Amino acid sequence: MTHEVAVVGGGPVGLLSAVLLADGGVDVVVLERRRERATRPKAIGVHAPGVRALREAGVLAELERVGTRITGGEVGVAGRRLGRLRFDEASAVLSVPQHLVEAALERRLGELAPTALRRGIEVVDLAQGSDGVRLRFADGDELVARAAIVADGVRSRLRTRLGIAWRRRPGVARYAMADLTGPGDGIARLHFEAGGVVEALPLPGGRRWVVHLADRDPGEALDAAGFTAIVAERVGVRLDGVPEPSEFLASQHVAERLVAGRVVLAGDSAHEVSPIGGQGMTLGFLDALALAEALPGALASSAGADLAAPLARYERQRRRAAMRACRRARFNMAMGAPARGIRLALRNAAVRLLAVPPMRAMLAGVFTMRGL
Repeated sequence: MTHEVAVVGGGPVGLLSAVLLADGGVDVVVLERRRERATRPKAIGVHAPGVRALREAGVLAELERVGTRITGGEVGVAGRRLGRLRFDEASAVLSVPQHLVEAALERRLGELAPTALRRGIEVVDLAQGSDGVRLRFADGDELVARAAIVADGVRSRLRTRLGIAWRRRPGVARYAMADLTGPGDGIARLHFEAGGVVEALPLPGGRRWVVHLADRDPGEALDAAGFTAIVAERVGVRLDGVPEPSEFLASQHVAERLVAGRVVLAGDSAHEVSPIGGQGMTLGFLDALALAEALPGALASSAGADLAAPLARYERQRRRAAMRACRRARFNMAMGAPARGIRLALRNAAVRLLAVPPMRAMLAGVFTMRGL
């Protein structure tokens, strides 16, 4: 079996890459280990550049029907509002669960290339030659492609097989989250409390609550009652019907290289960015847009060297963007860390400063992922 491009990983970035390439006439195949789509809570935020990518893929209208718009943000502490930010229509963040994004992209890929998505295929190794990439499956089968996009997540096996180092970037913290149904609006509310941030983010038909867990023992499991108690203690809100919360460690990494010959890393395989600030999925969508621009023209030529220049440009631009995203996410985590005394007072003053012109315009650029 031979294809122009093989995409390893059928998550949102892999599927978007395949949709954009197939729409441009590229013969593409997507190899996904999971036999069924996961529905557990993951990413929800698609910032303005990601919205543009979904529009180009032909799935935005469908996702807008099932999602909700985040039209602004408010920051407060101890019951006082420190600052407010409003987004215009072009800058609003689309809140839509990741599994719905994947479902829409999968349907669109089925329209463009009905046999492109192959589930239950685990790629365990690869080898490169002068004219292509040979991918080996766990069952011993193989597939050859002229180029390969590796989008198989932060624990990418193929990144390791390529000998690409996974470099840690500053910024790490523990959080827990729970998605609640109920009334809501389009405002993201951040409570920068002394014990750590509490976030209330708009979801379709409800809100996602996120709490910082700095003061808890990492070995101590957090149940629904404990999550409810943290929110009540910090912000005075008593949540009802809290499901079992999900704990996660927010850490940051960027691959030392994004390109190895005819193989290119994209999405979480290329960069892990803290979900605080919600930049990860959109950053991966921008990778997919860049690849959809770089690959088709190069693949139209029979000369293998024609891939080198566009992929080198992709690597420079996307790695630089990932480093900027990590710095922004590190700032977000630092602002939401526990703070008391003079540090708390300084942080509150900084929040007030960021909420007035001209700093407000800069902050809006950060939240809308301008420059990435």
